[in-house]
Amino acid sequence: MIRPTSEVPEASGPERRRPGTGRAVAVLVLVTLGALIPLLGPSAALHGTGEAAAPGAGGIALLRTVLFAALCVPVGELFVDHLAGRVPGAPADRPRRWAPYAAAAGFVAALGLASVVATGNLVPHGLAEIDVGGLYRSYEGRLALLEVNAFAVAGLCALSRRPVTQMWALATVVVAEALRAHPPTEHSPLTGSALTLVHLTCAALWMGGLLRVLRTLGQWRAGRAGTALLGLYARVATVLLAAITATGMWSSLRRMPTDTILDQLTTTAYGRTLLAKVLLVVVVALLAVCARIRLRRAADPLTACSPARVEVVALGVVVAVSGVLTALPLPIRWR
Repeated sequence: MIRPTSEVPEASGPERRRPGTGRAVAVLVLVTLGALIPLLGPSAALHGTGEAAAPGAGGIALLRTVLFAALCVPVGELFVDHLAGRVPGAPADRPRRWAPYAAAAGFVAALGLASVVATGNLVPHGLAEIDVGGLYRSYEGRLALLEVNAFAVAGLCALSRRPVTQMWALATVVVAEALRAHPPTEHSPLTGSALTLVHLTCAALWMGGLLRVLRTLGQWRAGRAGTALLGLYARVATVLLAAITATGMWSSLRRMPTDTILDQLTTTAYGRTLLAKVLLVVVVALLAVCARIRLRRAADPLTACSPARVEVVALGVVVAVSGVLTALPLPIRWR
């Protein structure tokens, strides 16, 4: 990704296509494995807990995974392009934006989730079962429609001459997700929504930002500008990780009181999945620390890209596990 073009040996014929083919196969395998996590995750997490899964939990988890990923990509692009503008002497080249494709994927995922809400949180087996008008009469339905429209607007803004305007549509999706996760019937819903708002925003900046940084470094090849951009992102990522950790722990303690959390982490599907997510985030944090050490001490600071690439893959798994978490029954509050 960071090797200058002059150092790349010339190749022709089949040899030239091998690296691209290998990367394509690797991406296909990773996407397939990533899709299996939300599809099979709910049944694995529920095994032996005695809890009942919601109808179509695997499909809902997959749709939410796509929705979260579709949110991270454009948020990260806006964030890192802003950072790149602060780098002295930064090349004008930027990698192609994936925001329009992400908005299209998010629109489809949000539309699928809205169809589930329109059938009373059941998986529809035909268009006749979907009550579109009923979406306007329920709190969850209005939020689902808001997300569908927000992704549509984000896609149009991403294709416009001022793609930064999609920021407002993406912020709408974040707010809608925060409100959906904590309905008015919940205990202190505003506090829960505020925590989710901060958690989801920081996570999107971190995950989408790292992907955009690596793509930008690949476009710039090498040089001081790439090192400066990676350093700027690393400093902000430290704050983002702290905010994600704090809001995640607070949210967990609100749903699982301190005197029951250890038991529920192993005996409930929600707790098991939450524990898996925590362990993954710890791995990601260690990779981030490794990248930060290389950035500061290595003879070539851009060798930090190696652990950063693994970190991107691990963050993709975190997104999939987060999708599973939203499809599982909430833990029981015993007091």
